[in-house]
Amino acid sequence: MAAAGVLYPTMAQAGELSDAAPQARGMFLGTPEIYFAKHIDNSRVAKVTDPKRRREMITFGIMLGMLFLLVMVYLWQHFSAIEYGYKIEQLKVEGDSIAESNRALSLEEASLKDLSRIDRLAREQGMQRPVEGQWQPMEAAAGDGSGPELAKANGISVVSGMQ
Repeated sequence: MAAAGVLYPTMAQAGELSDAAPQARGMFLGTPEIYFAKHIDNSRVAKVTDPKRRREMITFGIMLGMLFLLVMVYLWQHFSAIEYGYKIEQLKVEGDSIAESNRALSLEEASLKDLSRIDRLAREQGMQRPVEGQWQPMEAAAGDGSGPELAKANGISVVSGMQ
């Protein structure tokens, strides 16, 4: 059966639907309503699988999966490069701050090792330079710094552990 019926509103029905004055005859008054009566029983129909279509769908799925994998690898590399860029910048800033701290500590070390400053502080605390005979330089041959050395309290003598 084709169409069970097509219903167009009449002029009287159109007047009831809207309070406006009826329009001239022959003008389209709205969307026609079409009703189809469908009495088809598909319960006994069995779907036949098409091997060619199935193969095409499997190929399409594999290609789509490969495309997805390729895009994910690209995105992973891209975001890794961005992350490494941020890490490099952070390490550069950290290296610069360490270099600045090292420079400040080197300047402080140089100022603390200044002999004139040490001499001035010693004189402020009441110390004096040693007079001749109060100190004796160590011999260079006695201790070459390669082994343990022992200093004795009675007199100034150095015993090397290397013999």
